[in-house]
Amino acid sequence: MTAAVLAPPQRVSPAKAVQHGLSLAWRGVLKIRKNPEQLIDVTLQPILFLVMFVYLFGGAISGSTGTYLQALAPGLLVQNTIMASLSAGVALNTDVSKGVFDRFRSLPIARSAPLVGAVLADIVRYLVAIVVLLVMATIMGFRITTNPLAAVVGAALMIVAGLCFCWMAVFVGMLVRTPGAVQGIMIALVFPLTFGSNVFVPSTTMPGWLRAWSDINPVSLLTDAMRGLLVGGEVAGPLLGALAWLAGIVLVFFPLAMRAYRRRVG
Repeated sequence: MTAAVLAPPQRVSPAKAVQHGLSLAWRGVLKIRKNPEQLIDVTLQPILFLVMFVYLFGGAISGSTGTYLQALAPGLLVQNTIMASLSAGVALNTDVSKGVFDRFRSLPIARSAPLVGAVLADIVRYLVAIVVLLVMATIMGFRITTNPLAAVVGAALMIVAGLCFCWMAVFVGMLVRTPGAVQGIMIALVFPLTFGSNVFVPSTTMPGWLRAWSDINPVSLLTDAMRGLLVGGEVAGPLLGALAWLAGIVLVFFPLAMRAYRRRVG
């Protein structure tokens, strides 16, 4: 006798939806534990960018590698966090391709839970990227000149930024057919943001049109906020601008990602 398959409920309470999302987030963390090679991009990439830019361009841009390191490290925290957020879209696209979402669809869980779970699981990646870069930067001579509380606020800001930017990757991951396409499209979108910012060079050295973009670029605003939190400087203005950008990204891409998800998996 074949057991009846119960259809998932049409409505799930907010509390249950949160519980479902956290359960699937733990699934993502377990996947990282079983396949630690998934962390290669957030361990090797921060080190490579830091060493390469400090020792190749530090003297030419700032006059000394030490001075450049103090300005570059907070900016690289921003860049590496945003780059780490791309994996959410790749992982979800892989799960859809392998039929994992067919199993999720048969379970009595909130429809948003698989997406929210994948996004929350990436907090581990953001923390690893932050710790690896700060440890390497400290070995090279970087020093936090503010206070521990400001550093903790900076780390929290990076996690929030990663959680917001990853909805862009989730949206793309639900649209395209292959994981490689997700990564290619997101890199094409993210590179103009990161390299068209003040992460690597002061915006005052840029042409007028590029400087105008750099000054309002969310990556530049996040970088200015991180520099203020870690090495001193203005925090309030850049932080408010960055938070406004992050809120806008979520307001736009979260509903788009959910709509694309429903169309993709039914």
